Amino acid sequence: MTAHRQRPVSLEYKGVLLGDGFRLDILVNDLLLVEIKAVEQVLPLHEAQLLTYLRLTDKKLGLLINFNTRTLKDGIKRVVNGL
Repeated sequence: MTAHRQRPVSLEYKGVLLGDGFRLDILVNDLLLVEIKAVEQVLPLHEAQLLTYLRLTDKKLGLLINFNTRTLKDGIKRVVNGL
């Protein structure tokens, strides 16, 4: 198993490379994106951020993990791209 932290994601728009504007929190086995938060409440904006990362990297599965919850399982949200 391999995990990469703070992996840059290149963004291309209409054939123009806009650089590495995004950074993935964790990429596991080149398959699973993990977005880490420590917020009072997970907002739709956080889910949209992870979905954007999934689309840019052409990955299917991501986990949004909020550590500011009573139990860890309450802070895990699965996000799927295109299924």
